[in-house]
Amino acid sequence: MGMIPFLDLLSINQKYSQEFTQALSRVLDSGWVILGKEVENFEKEFAEFLGVSHCVGVANGLDALILSLRAFTEMGLMSEGDEVLVPANTYIATILAVLQAGLVPVLVEPNPQTYLMDGEHLQACTSPRTRAILPVHLYGRICPMAEIMEFAKRHDLLVLEDCAQSHGATLEDINSGCFGHAGAFSFYPGKNLGALGDGGAVVTNDREMSKVLRALRNYGSEKKYHNLYQGLNSRLDEVQAAFLRIKLKDLAMDNQKREEIAKEYREMIKHPRVILPQSGTVGEHVWHLFVVRTQKRDALQNHLMDAGVQSMVHYPIPPHRQQGYPQLHGLKLPVSERLHSEVLSLPIWPGMNQKQIDTVISAVNQWNG
Repeated sequence: MGMIPFLDLLSINQKYSQEFTQALSRVLDSGWVILGKEVENFEKEFAEFLGVSHCVGVANGLDALILSLRAFTEMGLMSEGDEVLVPANTYIATILAVLQAGLVPVLVEPNPQTYLMDGEHLQACTSPRTRAILPVHLYGRICPMAEIMEFAKRHDLLVLEDCAQSHGATLEDINSGCFGHAGAFSFYPGKNLGALGDGGAVVTNDREMSKVLRALRNYGSEKKYHNLYQGLNSRLDEVQAAFLRIKLKDLAMDNQKREEIAKEYREMIKHPRVILPQSGTVGEHVWHLFVVRTQKRDALQNHLMDAGVQSMVHYPIPPHRQQGYPQLHGLKLPVSERLHSEVLSLPIWPGMNQKQIDTVISAVNQWNG
């Protein structure tokens, strides 16, 4: 057996090749390639899957965040310079979106056991300029949304969920993206629901917000050449929407497979110096990533590579130490800094076979670190 890839997108997508070909033909035969029936149908189907009223397809996950924050501003709910509470432990897109929307990110340390934002750490970061909370359902696990929403209600704050890694995750039968005022999704190819290129969406139960979002994604226009806002060109295209409609039908099944692999990892990996991730309740974690921790992360990664197992680091540099973000430099965030120095993501995808799973487990357990 050759190298076990961190993620085998070829096998994930290959099984749909015939359906993809039919979907492409359907789009070509329609003669309509921007904001047509495929996008309209995907928006309806994804909204129904989540149990939310409105879905607005956009070009990518970053734009989903930016446009959501812009919509809050255009609706008069936020103003330029307002503060947004964001996790210190997140991919840079979350913070970039806040800055691109003319707002100020305030970094909140995560819970050291779940690695997620929780209600406990919000109070110390809240100021009179705080207007929103942007929880990230990192690695596939939903943040403790009951306590976050309770805090938001108490302080009259908006909540935008970053759901880029949590497609189909549920907490008490509520899907990620459906707790706050809006939820932003990415359909980057490696996501649990991934396109064959870039794609994204915003979901909300607020009809007015969905209307503003539809204009903002299309140059700020509801009617051609009539621009209500200074919007973007950020539209989910017909071909990607057609592909996503096909893969959406298998999302729940694929997430179940990820849960089964994660359960096996959690039961069978027994290395004393490797910290395993928590799972939460059934469905709470859809295992976009299976992230372990060890103080000798680089040594473990090198050992796994020698054993024929590819792994990845999500993420090696915390946002407040990124060169392009000088406004964050100087922050002291020891929990996040430690996580970024210790985390390692093991292979996990729906098509993994038992031999591959066993090899990953054995390789970790045999590490001499």
